[in-house]
Amino acid sequence: MVKRFGGTKVLVHFGGGSVKKSGLLSRVEDALKAEEISFVELGGVKPNPRSGLVYEGIELCRKENVDFILAVGGGSVIDSAKAIAAGAVYDGDFWDYYSKGIPVDKALPVATVLTIAAAGSEGSPDSVITHEDGMYKRGASGESFRPKFSILNPELTCTLSAYQSACGVTDIMAHICERYFTNTKEVEVTDRLCEGLLKTMIHEAPRVIADPNNYEARANIMWAGMAAHNNICGVGRGQDWASHGIEHELSALYDCAHGAGLAVIMPHWMEYVMNHDINRFCQFATRVWDVDMDFANPENTAKEGIKRFRKFLSSIGMPVTFAELGAKEEDIPTLVKQSQVSDKNRMGGFVPLDDKDVEKIYRLCCE
Repeated sequence: MVKRFGGTKVLVHFGGGSVKKSGLLSRVEDALKAEEISFVELGGVKPNPRSGLVYEGIELCRKENVDFILAVGGGSVIDSAKAIAAGAVYDGDFWDYYSKGIPVDKALPVATVLTIAAAGSEGSPDSVITHEDGMYKRGASGESFRPKFSILNPELTCTLSAYQSACGVTDIMAHICERYFTNTKEVEVTDRLCEGLLKTMIHEAPRVIADPNNYEARANIMWAGMAAHNNICGVGRGQDWASHGIEHELSALYDCAHGAGLAVIMPHWMEYVMNHDINRFCQFATRVWDVDMDFANPENTAKEGIKRFRKFLSSIGMPVTFAELGAKEEDIPTLVKQSQVSDKNRMGGFVPLDDKDVEKIYRLCCE
């Protein structure tokens, strides 16, 4: 597959020791050797991938004349690989793409061997990086970032802990919700796609936590992760992404798992914006969470749906408050200052939020 997409010198990019201990890295590199494809290694990717390693990877790619990047790992590894791929062929600082919103129109080809079903980066045109000078967490996007191919083997996720699995499921559900809560009318097909994927996560998460080796549950979660973020659920509809923007500052400041931070933010964001479109939240409640519709008081239905979402997240081991996450109320001014609201004055497509709105959502998380 690497040869099919023109790869002759590959950067094999990975995280910690798990891919080495499991033998996966050796299997990948043996396959490259069998095809007489030369490669260099760059490990060390951490959760919430950092700019320092990206700069190191760009330098290595240029020095070794790398023309293809193979990411072996989860979303952090893939996002880091994408940033390196863009920076290696860009005359300026790769961070321009992340700080200025410039679409990525040129990058080295990237492919993935996925080990964590969560971020959906294996099928998306997106990447998120934390810049260590200021600990800003920002995203970049462009079709050049979409992987040329991705190998999805559910067996590679069976060694994940229950907590990592739950974080992955939460991230997947958040990607769906960011598309589901829209101001676009008459989008029944993608509504139903979103709802079906959400209900699949509700069904599969407890099964995979109870039995980490449940292949069928792992397979469904892995495929859902791809479908949740390759934008098949977002075709033809406005999208939000405020919850991700608000959460990014939590994982940048506290280095928490992205899924855990989303478990705290997403239900409180829902509470805050619910009255903007009570009917959509009632639809979410009745179709996804099987809440009986209260036609006399639709607000009760909407609130019950959000309550069941939060209860589900808690049941699979996710934090749902600042205290459970280990975040501090006194850090809220810093979180707001660091947020993308500071860049753009507004955040979110469903309900545009300013810095005061973001602060209120953070404070709801403390209750």
